[in-house]
Amino acid sequence: MKQIILAEDHKVIRNGVKMLLESTNQYQVLFEASNGQEVIDALDRGLIPDIIISDIGMPEMDGIAMIEELNQSHPKIPVLIMSMMENYTNLYQTINVGAKGFLTKAVDAEELFFAINRLLMGERYICSSLVIPIVDQVIERELSSNAQVNNMDFSSREIEILQLISQGLTNIEMADKLFISKRTVEGHRQSLIDKTGSKNTAVLMRYAYVNGIIE
Repeated sequence: MKQIILAEDHKVIRNGVKMLLESTNQYQVLFEASNGQEVIDALDRGLIPDIIISDIGMPEMDGIAMIEELNQSHPKIPVLIMSMMENYTNLYQTINVGAKGFLTKAVDAEELFFAINRLLMGERYICSSLVIPIVDQVIERELSSNAQVNNMDFSSREIEILQLISQGLTNIEMADKLFISKRTVEGHRQSLIDKTGSKNTAVLMRYAYVNGIIE
């Protein structure tokens, strides 16, 4: 049976979460706290849980300050945050200081148990109501980036220049191979750097590979 310390300043919520956890016969609430300082004090007395479930906004010591303290004294104990506030500021703050998981209090029992098990396995977990919009934003940015690349006007000659640069040819060697002047090659190279916003040829090549312009 996994041992849990539960930190929540609202007693009704704390009692409800405790009853839910212990109804499974898989978890036991080892200690209940109304603020982060009580959690630290319990650990100092030798109460070592498998996981800590904590609110953020609590008097005396909030969840973020508690995690910062735990990083120094008990860094191996995972902390799962359960917050009433469903916003990304709290998510980023808590994950940044070291929380391993983040749930809103609107999650159902199944997701709560799933999150606990993920953390006990050494993994991270963010509730679906927050992580899905984040994934959507990443996909949207990626699609937008790809669209910009696809819409970028590369001439057939510029593609040839990119391919030859990737083969390690010098400007003179490219000029000889394409039957054009060295100055023309330099002009194409600079045009590619300007179009892609690259600082130098190395960055240009990385851009070309990442975006599938050359293989």
